[in-house]
Amino acid sequence: MGFILPSPTNPREHARALISQKENIEAELDAQFSILKANNIDMTTPLVDREGFPRADVDLYAIRHARRRINELRNDYKAVMNEIETALQAVYDPSTVGSLPAASEEKSWNSLFPFARVDGVAPSSPAAEAGLRREDLVLKFGSLARSSFTANSLQPLADLVSVNENRELQVIISRSEEAMSLKLTPRKGWGGRGMLGYDIYSRLPDTH
Repeated sequence: MGFILPSPTNPREHARALISQKENIEAELDAQFSILKANNIDMTTPLVDREGFPRADVDLYAIRHARRRINELRNDYKAVMNEIETALQAVYDPSTVGSLPAASEEKSWNSLFPFARVDGVAPSSPAAEAGLRREDLVLKFGSLARSSFTANSLQPLADLVSVNENRELQVIISRSEEAMSLKLTPRKGWGGRGMLGYDIYSRLPDTH
């Protein structure tokens, strides 16, 4: 049986509950994979010997149960990640919940205002692979636009990135006064700090 997603209440509380759900799924995935690792087995290793008999050197029951549970958890994880993205969108900019048709979405880029400027991009980073360059102006990052920010802070962006590791995000930027769409996948282990690999500065009005 999969995880049950929490019912929406306060948007911020709902988002926190979903993030907690995500962390619980990740913890159980780690536990199930540890069962496979203890038997020197992965998700595709055959469980029969060369003669076609069930292997006697591994715990077949535990392995089958772990594999089945991992598949269930992966489906749950995909669902909760989609829920988190929608929940964060509702927290930071309720007016943007819902999607535009593809044709009208591109036209809407011209009405976006930049909320940040890219000041540097690390070589071989996720940002570099996505095609980001110094001086690019960020118009939209995933579901976040300028209206998603209420102060001279990019915390909503950090929150969105933290729950989208290894998931592709659309980034709309302005370069030489031309809007364009890039695909950026936050990830660790690229050889530098963080999951993006760029320096970015807020262009929001200072509220002080």
